[in-house]
Amino acid sequence: MLNNNSEAIQPFIDYLKFEKRYSAHTVISYQTDLFAFYSYLKDNFGDHEPGEITSIFIRSWLADLKDKGITSKSINRKISTLRSFFKYNLKRGIITAMPTSNVIAPKINRRLPSFIKESEVKQLLQTLNTSTEDWKTLNAKMLISLFYATGMRLSELINLKEKQIDTSRSQFRVLGKGNKERFIPVSAEVINEIGEYQQQKRKIFEKTDDVLLVTEKGKKLYPKYAWLLVNKCLSEACTLDKKSPHVLRHSFATHLMNNGADLNAVKELLGHSSLAATQVYTHNTIEKLKDVYKKSHPKA
Repeated sequence: MLNNNSEAIQPFIDYLKFEKRYSAHTVISYQTDLFAFYSYLKDNFGDHEPGEITSIFIRSWLADLKDKGITSKSINRKISTLRSFFKYNLKRGIITAMPTSNVIAPKINRRLPSFIKESEVKQLLQTLNTSTEDWKTLNAKMLISLFYATGMRLSELINLKEKQIDTSRSQFRVLGKGNKERFIPVSAEVINEIGEYQQQKRKIFEKTDDVLLVTEKGKKLYPKYAWLLVNKCLSEACTLDKKSPHVLRHSFATHLMNNGADLNAVKELLGHSSLAATQVYTHNTIEKLKDVYKKSHPKA
């Protein structure tokens, strides 16, 4: 998708790809937002160089998005895209001021992350451990176990290579968003499960990709394969509306917080870039405290 504005946009896109090393999905999101903005700009105000764009143009676009029913969350993402784009141009001397400085992001009513109960996770893992272990069932067991034990994102887990697992130290070296590296400790039980999985993998497949988890054909798991397996398992174990791998990531963080984990430690384990993204889990902790108070305090 190229247009007359690609000359202004492409250097920024190349910067995201090759210097920031963002994922293809993230780069496409930035590119889509910028093309949409420039398209609106051309239709309503004509062609403009980055240095000619003002906050009036940006606020007009955002108002148009709101009129079309675009959610505050999506609008905030688009504002973030523009801020990154103009910050890039400011650093390179292409513009002299940030046109987004007077743009106020709409407030978002934060929804509490969905998570499953600790007892439900325990029951689910027990059920999977007693299931007939064809390869798909074994993958389901590994996905549920590893998502919950590590809090990894879907993309991080399906791309996890065997060499990223340090069995002697019981930890994973994970490459997250922006190619940022972090270490996640795991239990000896998880390390043993991985060892058993690797043994089975080498018995069944002559040659596999260097990733840990593979399909019945010995190939790397693809996102839909993993998502459907987790969705099926969670559908049988809980009544949540959302039944995705991200629910297990939320459960990992929530259960840590509920059991007294330090907020900064949870932030590092999740690979969040800011503490604000992690603080949403404190709300679930507060709700648990309220419940304990109501059930236990004589004046409640």
